[in-house]
Amino acid sequence: MCYSRLLLLSLLFCLGSASGSSRALSSTHSLELTTPTLPETTLPETTTAWLPSGGTSWTEGGTLSQSLSNFTGSVDSHGTCQCSVSLPDTTFPADRVERLEFTAHTLSQKFEREFSKVKEYVQLISVYEKKLLNLTVRVEVMEKDSISYTELDFELIKLEVKEMHKLVIQLKENFVGSTDIIDMLEVEIRNMTLLVEKLETLDQNNVLSIRRQILALKTKLKECEDSKSGLVPATPPPPAPGSCSHGGVVNISAPFVVQLNFQGFNYKYGAWGRDYSPQHPERTLYWVAPLNTDARVLEYYRLYDSLDNLLLYSHSRQYRILYGQGGGTVAFNNSLYVNWYNGRNIAKIDLTTNGVTVNQPLPQAAYNNRFSYANVNWQDIDLAVDEQALWAIYATEASTGNIVISKLNDTTLEVISTWVTKQYKPSVSNAFIVCGVLYATRTLNTRTEEIFYYYDTNTQREGSLAITMRKMQERIQSINYHPYDHKLYVYNDGYLLNYDLVFLQTPKQPV
Repeated sequence: MCYSRLLLLSLLFCLGSASGSSRALSSTHSLELTTPTLPETTLPETTTAWLPSGGTSWTEGGTLSQSLSNFTGSVDSHGTCQCSVSLPDTTFPADRVERLEFTAHTLSQKFEREFSKVKEYVQLISVYEKKLLNLTVRVEVMEKDSISYTELDFELIKLEVKEMHKLVIQLKENFVGSTDIIDMLEVEIRNMTLLVEKLETLDQNNVLSIRRQILALKTKLKECEDSKSGLVPATPPPPAPGSCSHGGVVNISAPFVVQLNFQGFNYKYGAWGRDYSPQHPERTLYWVAPLNTDARVLEYYRLYDSLDNLLLYSHSRQYRILYGQGGGTVAFNNSLYVNWYNGRNIAKIDLTTNGVTVNQPLPQAAYNNRFSYANVNWQDIDLAVDEQALWAIYATEASTGNIVISKLNDTTLEVISTWVTKQYKPSVSNAFIVCGVLYATRTLNTRTEEIFYYYDTNTQREGSLAITMRKMQERIQSINYHPYDHKLYVYNDGYLLNYDLVFLQTPKQPV
């Protein structure tokens, strides 16, 4: 028993000495104690001791210097006492705290920078809101008072003025006699050039008056040119409005650029024209129907009560439909006639309500690009109007792609009469009908079309023509004829053109 007490005291002394240097130890330390061999007393192989882990400690003289946890000891075969002690790691993580403080400082600086940016953005938004409000007021004033024309409008006017100036110079060089009238015209053209430049600079909107002056000057130049040559004017007087007292189309005027379509440059396919009503032939209801950019779907169209409103893009009525296809559209007697999407049906749309009143299939008509016009897709069925009726120009499998002409009942859309021609439809660029005579065009080059073929439904005769037709852009998408003013309304790569037709004065005698 005495030896056991001595062994325990020796062990505690060793542990006390070891704890004095524990500050340099790591989290777990192994402590080995050796005691003298005790021959008289045999210790158990494993001895377990416990020291309090509180705040008390011993010094080297026997005082506890550091708190210890449980430890185990054992005596080997040689009588040597060994034990293992686990000491806690109480080192303060100062480096981690320092890194945390640095990170917090960095985040604080970033937050201050971003918050200052937010303040600047709020101020800028306030400024732009005021500018936007001011711009909105200015646009509303412009919409009420006038309209801003694009650079293209002024360029077109400049081109027309330049052409007149060239003609005046030619007249002065070749004219024999007094040139007072020509000199006066030259002065007027020079003044007009200055006026156009001034309008373009000041962005004034007197384009309509300028165009009227251009038309008046063109008339005067024409008179001077006729008087110079001493010949009778080549253009015969037009027939009475809505009359067929003529011998057919023999010539066509130069194109007059009316306007770019209301959707813009990207809407290159479509149709436009003037509604014709036999009961009210003088009615001036203009319609514009550009196709979507897929060159197939007719979704929006606009109506204008006068040409001036069309030129100014003002006082229009815009409607939306979801079933129109292709540029074979036409207006007749306050109704719009379109090819129904993805089929051979024809739809009649009331221009007052935008509602479909009739939807009728065109028997045997090919559709969906089976026999469309050359260079123009989705126009297998082309609708037309003349002095007599509503017409459909199309092709069938039975006609092997040749043009078929059908006169339609404009109320029920039933077919009244049908004629089959010998002209292959896909080789034709477009077509129109005047007084029951079909006229077909073809492309000669990027600036010229030719009216090369006709078919007379009155006599069942067909033949060739050679009437050249200038154009402003490469492709013609649609042609519509109006019986009252004897004009062609042409949709040319997004531009709205019209032409005056020239007729033979005396009717042709049937053969």
